[in-house]
Amino acid sequence: MSIRRTARTRRAVAAVSMAAALALAVTACGSDDGGKTKDPGSSSSSSAPNKPSDGDKGSQEDTAAGDKVDPNVKLAEVEGDKGMLLVINEVKRDSGGFVTVQGELKNQGDVAVNPSAWSGSETAIVNKNLNSVGGATLVDKAGKKRYYILRDTDGRCLCTVGMTAVQPGSSLPVFMQFPAPPSTTTEVDFSLPTFATTSLKISG
Repeated sequence: MSIRRTARTRRAVAAVSMAAALALAVTACGSDDGGKTKDPGSSSSSSAPNKPSDGDKGSQEDTAAGDKVDPNVKLAEVEGDKGMLLVINEVKRDSGGFVTVQGELKNQGDVAVNPSAWSGSETAIVNKNLNSVGGATLVDKAGKKRYYILRDTDGRCLCTVGMTAVQPGSSLPVFMQFPAPPSTTTEVDFSLPTFATTSLKISG
């Protein structure tokens, strides 16, 4: 076998191995058992990059990608503690079986707000997703299921993470990805710790 053919074979093997690794890395789901891969939702009673915006955002880590949204489209505005406001710009069902929620956090108060509470109280989320919006949930009341944010195989949530304190007068774009409810479900209740619950209509 020639040297050229051997190098070509090695490159082909490397490409196949990398594709398999990438396919494994994006496997994740959320459910009432804490986001394990068993079921995208469970019974209960109840991938946009960080984009620059006005104000001091601090650094964030991109963990998923999504389409740009129109900041002038406001599907919901939800008040939180210490003068925080969450504006939801898009709730979109994707062909891959996800629902992506994108919006913007705005500090309308007089003091900086620490984002740590938005990670929720689940230890697995908090430890691997510091200062994230990993505590968000969707509730399909008709189907009686609660959906948690998706995670990859390393436990990292598919959401905005690594946020710094939101300064007064500044804003921060955020995104969250959830398992998609059944296609017959067009409206869900959205919750993020320290914010009020709001109803959202799913597009797509």
